[in-house]
Amino acid sequence: MFSAYSLKQQADALGFNLVGILRAAPSPHLAAFFRWLERGQHGTLGYMAREDRIARRRDPSVILPAVRSIIMVGVNYHTTLLPPHIANDPSRGRIAAYAWGQDYHDVLLPRLEQLAAWLRSHSAEPVAHRAYVDTGAILERSHAQQAGLGFIGKNTMLIHPRHGSYFFLGDLLTDLDFDIYDTPHRETLCGTCTRCSRACPTDALSEPYVLDARRCISYLTIEHKGWLDRDLRPLMGNWIMGCDICQDVCPFTRFSAPTQERSFYPSDIDRVAPPLVELLQLTDEDFNTRFAGTPIHRLKRERLVRNACIAAGNWGSTSAAPALERLLTDHSALLRGHAAWALGRIGGSESALSAALTLESDDAVRAEITLALN
Repeated sequence: MFSAYSLKQQADALGFNLVGILRAAPSPHLAAFFRWLERGQHGTLGYMAREDRIARRRDPSVILPAVRSIIMVGVNYHTTLLPPHIANDPSRGRIAAYAWGQDYHDVLLPRLEQLAAWLRSHSAEPVAHRAYVDTGAILERSHAQQAGLGFIGKNTMLIHPRHGSYFFLGDLLTDLDFDIYDTPHRETLCGTCTRCSRACPTDALSEPYVLDARRCISYLTIEHKGWLDRDLRPLMGNWIMGCDICQDVCPFTRFSAPTQERSFYPSDIDRVAPPLVELLQLTDEDFNTRFAGTPIHRLKRERLVRNACIAAGNWGSTSAAPALERLLTDHSALLRGHAAWALGRIGGSESALSAALTLESDDAVRAEITLALN
């Protein structure tokens, strides 16, 4: 029987701001998760519905045989708010706050492994463990609520009533027993508030506590690898990676304090809201140099520039036209097509679009160019 108090002291020393311990068991929200999958609201995230991952969610011992406990941790990543003149500048692409600094996986996962090593060194018996930072087949926010770290909001985020929702979550499964387990937090404290659903530009939160990923700007800009729905493109504004709207409007966000974790702070304003024209001109080499070691690097150049094309089309300035016209000959059909859409929104590039149409062999791109011309 291990001391929960000692474990929490060590977690705090390692820089975890929240920590809770629960007995290993399936999430009580598993049925709701399966309904979400059945509705297809996970979009193209097919791995979520794979039988092996479903089996792990049904039974944590499939992940770690003889698992007895799950340790949930949270690290605050709230740094600062964007000045309004930057946030509202359509010539810049907006990046969600979680991606402003160093890749959080590189920060949290080593610390979870350090915590596991500490458990082994202070236990009289061998200790088995598995550590995850949003990569394991468990419902992290649900388990965090069960571990007392906060409640689930109508925006589906885990919200701590005194610290808001700007937290990265991690989990450590172990075969240890603890002397004390935490009490689950209340299911929700949202009451009648609907700020998040009313603020969502794409209506991804039309049902409380349910996120339709197919309409979510974060999913569209990060997870979805293909063509973006033409009806949704004008609603995405200048978000190029992720979206913070449903968190920013939440009343509990006012309690968010700046994080002490310096690696989550941006190096400069262009890391937070880079000029769109610069992004449209990125080569693969430029992209790798500029974004190495950040969450943006996992996006890869094609998706980031695709998103910048959408933002440039919503900006509507002819300042972006030269860079977009060059993308009409890019090796990526995805970029050629989204650049054509943006040029159609801006106007004045008919000759470049017509020339591109005569050379284009990809049917999807030809359709985009034709629509842009019309």
